[in-house]
Amino acid sequence: MRPPAVPQHIQSLRPYVPGKPIEEVQREFGLTEVIKLASNENPLGPSPRVAPALVEAAAGLALYPDGACFHTVNALAEHWNVPHDHLVVGNGSDEIIHYLGLVYLQPGDELLTGDPSFLRYEAAAVLNRSAFVAVPLKNHTFDLEAIADRITPRTRLVFIANPNNPTGTIVRRPELERFLDRCPEDALVVMDEAYFEYADDPEYPDGLDYVREGRNVIVLRTFSKIYALAALRIGYGIARPEIVKAIHQVREPFNVNSLAQAAAVASLADPDQVIRSRTSNCAGRDYLYGEFARMGLPYVETQANFVLVDLARPARPIFEALLRRGIIVRCGDVLGLPTFLRTSIGTDSDNRRFIAELEAVLSAAPAA
Repeated sequence: MRPPAVPQHIQSLRPYVPGKPIEEVQREFGLTEVIKLASNENPLGPSPRVAPALVEAAAGLALYPDGACFHTVNALAEHWNVPHDHLVVGNGSDEIIHYLGLVYLQPGDELLTGDPSFLRYEAAAVLNRSAFVAVPLKNHTFDLEAIADRITPRTRLVFIANPNNPTGTIVRRPELERFLDRCPEDALVVMDEAYFEYADDPEYPDGLDYVREGRNVIVLRTFSKIYALAALRIGYGIARPEIVKAIHQVREPFNVNSLAQAAAVASLADPDQVIRSRTSNCAGRDYLYGEFARMGLPYVETQANFVLVDLARPARPIFEALLRRGIIVRCGDVLGLPTFLRTSIGTDSDNRRFIAELEAVLSAAPAA
């Protein structure tokens, strides 16, 4: 028997391709030491307060989690000084992206964003039979003027990743505010700020300022990056209460597990987590900048915890050679950038080994 036919719009959906896990590379190439720099994870790991919180929460594994995420919402409300009814917690901020599509998109509507950016924006459009409009980046940065020019009466969602993944660039406050002034009232601007805590540019805009002004903006943030809770999958959105209420109408029951909720609360109680991680990230960023410059490799200045570097040749053979040497990075061809690699910023020893192996691979395979 054949299964039912898969609708055409589902067949056209591009699945997300994650970075290879360490264990797979070890098995494939018979390696014992592998460094993963492909998924923008925090190499320092979570706060030391997290492990005890997980042990305590594990006593309740037989029970469903708190569907309202009461303690997490309380902690976030205090941390960001926002009302409780401005918050929604998700199984990663990816889940909230999915919910935004369910709430605001109908067949024939439009979702706008930059290209390249996070792949799951396209999924939100495709799953709801809406048009996905991807406006090319300008100098590796969201071109907000061009995006504003593409807004039509059918535009319902505009996604702005700030900092953007995979480029690490940001839109600055003046250009963002000009863009928001041009947005119609029936379009919701989604500020995806997964890397918010890493950004240190003085002109980097805090999306919460625009939520507090009452604009049609929702801010998405996550515990996966600087708080190093990627395995537990927990993120959140901050918006006006009527937007949050609409998301709750489609939210799955018990969507955030108890361990993730406990870990998030413990993380917010440790302000040193952000300081430690930012300090390490800045040092690693500066080291990579210096090494890429020494090697004559152009790179994109980043406000996140990864760097995009141009090899000026097809990156796939270099990516595969690095895999065989136990270095997992992200190949740019899956991101629409075929001559680039994207590397997460690791520990000092991780960064130095990556550079040593990259230099060896490039020397062994000179550009044509």
